[in-house]
Amino acid sequence: MKPLRKDLTPGTNVMIIQKNDQRSGVLTEGIVANILTKSPSHPHGIKVRLETGEVGRVQKLA
Repeated sequence: MKPLRKDLTPGTNVMIIQKNDQRSGVLTEGIVANILTKSPSHPHGIKVRLETGEVGRVQKLA
């Protein structure tokens, strides 16, 4: 199961999937800067922005 919004805070180390990697399934590791999804959960993962500026949906905690 994908992490819920309550499990994420800025500074959390996560694995995200970016929009352009959805077909290949390549995950990107990084540290959460902002949480972009307002709802408590999302079927494809909570959308976040990493400290590097990359945006994607959290697949798992790293």
